[in-house]
Amino acid sequence: MLLVIGCSHSLLAAPFELQGSLQQGGLVVGKVPQDYRVIYRGNQLKLTADGQFLLGFGRDAPAQIELTIIDSNAQQHKEILSIAKRDYSVQRVDGVPQKTVTPSEADLVRIRNDVALVRVARSQISDRLDFLGGFAEPDLGPITGIYGSQRIYNGVPKSPHYGVDYAAATGTIVLAPAAAVVTLAHKDLFYSGGTLIVDHGHGLSSTFLHLSEILVEQGQTIEFGQAIAKVGSTGRATGPHLDWRMNWLDQRIDPQLVLRALPAPN
Repeated sequence: MLLVIGCSHSLLAAPFELQGSLQQGGLVVGKVPQDYRVIYRGNQLKLTADGQFLLGFGRDAPAQIELTIIDSNAQQHKEILSIAKRDYSVQRVDGVPQKTVTPSEADLVRIRNDVALVRVARSQISDRLDFLGGFAEPDLGPITGIYGSQRIYNGVPKSPHYGVDYAAATGTIVLAPAAAVVTLAHKDLFYSGGTLIVDHGHGLSSTFLHLSEILVEQGQTIEFGQAIAKVGSTGRATGPHLDWRMNWLDQRIDPQLVLRALPAPN
């Protein structure tokens, strides 16, 4: 569902536009006049020079969210956005090593350290405008796992899956879906194995999991379509594949919806 909304119909008449997917897991690009401000959940959103901003919705986003738009006269305008609910599938995955389903106490310490590293890498709210150049798929293999589905490992229900899985042979090249800067390049996290996180700007990031090799370094600037890693089966994986995930700030969003909201030029 790709929507373009011009909010001139608003009862409060705040100039306001949105383009993207108003559904759980979706991302929209908004635009207001340059001298306006946008507040979401008590925080002021970062704007580009021409008033564009990003807004993402998590897997279980509520049916309605509220934006506050503050105009050049410091007048506040409330905008209520309706977010479409999605249905998610449940997948069974058997044969996963039991130690990764029920980690030991020592592994739990490592997992907590991994979580801290990832949180820092995803916390960037930089001024980069890479996201405006659009996104393309990082791997052209068949999709075998989708965003939002819940997996049952060895009969034990686990957290929902927040990425898109592409089946591919070990060593297959992963291409940068958009320009970015690398914020984490780690060879071996407990769950995700070889893990790469990149910042596209304004709180939007991509994460690539289960990599057999990482071809870039932390702090490096990467270009659209650049070879950045190789597919693997490291961490908790039952076979070689790429798991591509995306975040907007603390919201885990659907990469497939980002591809629709911000497509790369042909």
